[in-house]
Amino acid sequence: MFTITLIAFIIIMLSTVVMMLATILSKKSFSDREKNSPFECGFDPMSSSRLPFSLKFFLITIIFLIFDVEIALILPMILIINYSNLMMWTMTSIFFILILLLGLYHEWNQGMLNWSN
Repeated sequence: MFTITLIAFIIIMLSTVVMMLATILSKKSFSDREKNSPFECGFDPMSSSRLPFSLKFFLITIIFLIFDVEIALILPMILIINYSNLMMWTMTSIFFILILLLGLYHEWNQGMLNWSN
């Protein structure tokens, strides 16, 4: 028990020292309005340098991450079929896939999968 406490204390102290060093050694940047504005050969910019971000790309990314995590949860289910109760495994699998299908239907119903608007 003492060794676990000692190791935890050492890890906490080491991470604190690293965070303090990173704070001290980090590059200090004093930003103001002039430094943050785009530079166009010494003239004032004609238009905004920032392009609007399409929300569709963000939604597709979120959908991809959700289904990627769900695939990572489904794959071990194939491996444990031999070690678990078949009825319990079947019910869990059906419930999990039903939740996935309901989520997909909801995304489809909300129009998140339509690219042409």
